[in-house]
Amino acid sequence: MTTTFPDVSISTERLVLRPFEPADIPAHIEMMNDEMVTAWTSVPHPYTRRDAEKWIGGIAPAERLEGRGIAFAVTEFLTQRLVGVVRLRNTNWHALATEAAYVTAPWARGEGYATESVLAVAQWLFRDQKFERIEVRTPAGNTASQQVAQKIGCISEGVLRNAWIARTQTEDGGWTDIRTDLIVWSLLPEDLEGVAEQMADATGYASFTDWN
Repeated sequence: MTTTFPDVSISTERLVLRPFEPADIPAHIEMMNDEMVTAWTSVPHPYTRRDAEKWIGGIAPAERLEGRGIAFAVTEFLTQRLVGVVRLRNTNWHALATEAAYVTAPWARGEGYATESVLAVAQWLFRDQKFERIEVRTPAGNTASQQVAQKIGCISEGVLRNAWIARTQTEDGGWTDIRTDLIVWSLLPEDLEGVAEQMADATGYASFTDWN
């Protein structure tokens, strides 16, 4: 049984999803220090160069090599600028199921990049890797992440009460932990039927072209 994802890049009309490179470090640091990323993820704050080097040189490649998942740097096709991250984690190779998480850089929001990149990864997973389930977990207050899940065809399955530690800013500009619910979403191969075509009609771009 295959227990690791191949070392691939995935292309859409506007984006290239590829392994992280050392040249991504400055943009990755800036992206991960964004207020929304700090609030809704568990990344270190402040996110330092050492954190970025550890992610790019160790954590991200180990995710794939050790069979836990795979991490993609999402970049613009024309500018090669880093605009986000899509990560698969907690992969169950027997059940052919995995969990998807995603981050969009503040300078790239409002362009539909998160939806486009996550949909491309889902199509690759279902069509090429023969996976049967993708799970997405979104904090209750993170409406942007929930909208991405809805746009790619995910079905809401329920709520994990008090299951996540988010962060909120304090009056002095610092951050403090708060507990919040997680909404659980799932995506199955049949849920993708017609989604790509609807997105292409609505936005004018093709959601997926190829992988290599």
